[in-house]
Amino acid sequence: MRIISVSILLFVSNLLLAQNIILTVAEQSNYQQTCTYEEGMSFYRSLASNYKNIKIVEKGDTDSGLPLHLVLISDSDDFDIKSNRDKGKTILLINNAIHPGEPDGIEASQMLTRELLTNRKLKKVLNNTLVAIIPFYNIGGTLNRNTGSRANQNGPEEKGFRGNARNYDLNRDFIKNDTKNAMSFSEIFHELDPDVMIDTHVSNGADYQYVLTMVTPQSDKLGEPLKDLLDNYMMPDMYERMAKTGYEMTPYVNIWGSTPDKGWSQFFDSPRYSSGYAALFQTIAFQSETHMLKPFEQRINATYAYLVQMLYYLNEEGQYLRQVRDSAKQIVINQKSFPLTWTLDRSDSTVIEFKGYEATYPNSEISGLPRLKYDRSKPFTKDVPYYNTYKPEIVVSKPESYVIPQAWTHVISAMKHNNVKMRVLEYDTTVKAEVYYIKDYSTRNRPYEGHYYHDKVVLDKVIETVTFRKGDVIIPVNQTTNRYIVETLEPEGADSFFRWNFFDTILQMKEGYSSYVFEDEAIEILKRDKKLKYDFEVKKATDTTFRANGYAQLRYIFMNSEHREPSYLRYPVYRLISQ
Repeated sequence: MRIISVSILLFVSNLLLAQNIILTVAEQSNYQQTCTYEEGMSFYRSLASNYKNIKIVEKGDTDSGLPLHLVLISDSDDFDIKSNRDKGKTILLINNAIHPGEPDGIEASQMLTRELLTNRKLKKVLNNTLVAIIPFYNIGGTLNRNTGSRANQNGPEEKGFRGNARNYDLNRDFIKNDTKNAMSFSEIFHELDPDVMIDTHVSNGADYQYVLTMVTPQSDKLGEPLKDLLDNYMMPDMYERMAKTGYEMTPYVNIWGSTPDKGWSQFFDSPRYSSGYAALFQTIAFQSETHMLKPFEQRINATYAYLVQMLYYLNEEGQYLRQVRDSAKQIVINQKSFPLTWTLDRSDSTVIEFKGYEATYPNSEISGLPRLKYDRSKPFTKDVPYYNTYKPEIVVSKPESYVIPQAWTHVISAMKHNNVKMRVLEYDTTVKAEVYYIKDYSTRNRPYEGHYYHDKVVLDKVIETVTFRKGDVIIPVNQTTNRYIVETLEPEGADSFFRWNFFDTILQMKEGYSSYVFEDEAIEILKRDKKLKYDFEVKKATDTTFRANGYAQLRYIFMNSEHREPSYLRYPVYRLISQ
């Protein structure tokens, strides 16, 4: 295992900078400032005008009106993705400024790009790896600079804003694709099919000694054989590498409202987040989280060190990683059942060494009540439990294929953006299909990222004869995108399209009745339908609330008659199974 210390790399960098090599804004300002969008893109363009090993390409629109850019760094002038894949190259994708108020990765990626082009020792990693960098993912937030947001963060003086041009948090939009940014990102992601992705952030939360923590993919959810690679090889290797750089790291400290000295649970990265989204496609993705209270310079250098050590890891282990990913893709093609939701196993934990600060509770000068305060003069090192095992909760068997009626264009569009293979029915077809009815659901009472998310979903599942029209879309579940297909189209999925309100029109009836008119027809319905009359009388006899509510009784008859709308609560994505 090869370790190159940050001090050596920065020493070499300083020698190069003395030769009029371009400096980042952070370096120029003694780490008091971060670059604007224009300054950052100018930095990359300056490098591209002087070196053949870098290419800047426009890759789709963003909500800001400006295009998303991708910077490619190669060991030659070959930037074709397929060509690099055919050469056996590993692909690393670095995503910056998803939250532009957290700019460490913006500056660290500029430093990395410069060093890959000018540092002869470091650039050797390009022999085996193609580096792809999104300089500014949230361009709208990057343009919206201020000094007031990120209230707890130690620099820089001015930075971007978390929300994008439409005030979306883009790290909640990877599944629902409300933004142009997310739609463009998905196309970049699937063109690259990165082996590793790093999404750069700055944390909030507790205080501790580490400059850098890491959100790793939830390995149970990632699945084998990637779980074994991640848990037993990749992460132990990366922790060891980082300790030798002087920037020892620990798992992301997932603590809110308490202190970490008693341990914590792993952050659960559902598919709305970058790492959870990538896991659907067998990409190992990390969210680097530097600590908000550490100086900006330390945070940049820690992020830079992590990017460098990942490149050295990929240089040495990339071939094996690609083999494991290929195996994982084959497994998911043939996989018969898929977990949709997960629950933390509190009976199982890993003991990790944690370096923190003692917590004290002096009286607040504002409220006079006890407040939490960390005492940096009292550092400690202790073993704590880390709960990082999740068990499947709801599991579903995959169908042979799903059918999406052509009217649901936004669902079909999301599938296309995510490289899902599909075919269009060439003629009207009547078949037996599995049909879901929404038996019950609950909805949050406040908006969340532009939606009223459905927390609870309960289904009735029946077999019906369904007629599909020419133009409806068939999605076979025999492809590498199976996890994305199943987890978005199954309503019970943690980040399913149903939960994100894609199908809310089926939750509302479009017709109704006037009670005084329907009363007479209800009598005739009960005369014609003996079973309904029997069930109705039983319910009246056994349910006192129902017996005392005339409107409820009429609605019961209406909802169990031919007047009930067939589309009401009927989930409009159908499962085809082998006959």
